[in-house]
Amino acid sequence: MMTEKQKMLTGLLYDPSIDELEKERLYAQDICFQLNQLSPSAIDKRQQLFKTLLGKTKRKFTIMPGFQCDYGYNIEIGEDFFANFNCIILDAAKVTFGDNVLVAPNCGFYTSGHPLDSQTRSCGLEFAKPIMVGNNVWIGGNVIVLPGVTIGDNSVIAAGSIVDRDIPSNVIAMGCPCRVHKKLAGECS
Repeated sequence: MMTEKQKMLTGLLYDPSIDELEKERLYAQDICFQLNQLSPSAIDKRQQLFKTLLGKTKRKFTIMPGFQCDYGYNIEIGEDFFANFNCIILDAAKVTFGDNVLVAPNCGFYTSGHPLDSQTRSCGLEFAKPIMVGNNVWIGGNVIVLPGVTIGDNSVIAAGSIVDRDIPSNVIAMGCPCRVHKKLAGECS
């Protein structure tokens, strides 16, 4: 028999109110609170706390204050990752960012969802599906990325978009819902 945490990590319906998951969320909230209270000049302390919280980091990354997450251990960030103010990552499932990813202010990455059936939903059950962001991706301000989405390498997601399905590599995508606007050609020679 699977635990609720195992169900969560495998994308099945699970009960998030069990003690183990509540304690893990509270632990992450405590670290996020500490991070968001630090002086801007406390760079080393901030980096150390993020390395404690997140599942995997590379050497060079910046995450501005206003950061919130559910668990932290399901978040992996690549080299030269940058998240501007007020980034929210609901990481009941894995959220992976490649190298050289830029995230503008007020963005949300939501792996969690709820059943459409009201009777099942009223039981307090939810599900989680992973999010994958490739290398060299730029995500504009106020973008929301929903459960199960993959964003391909070198793509740009325009400000204000709601990404509800996979976005291929090398495109500009925008809108609500987010759709490919045009293909990008390499600009470096």
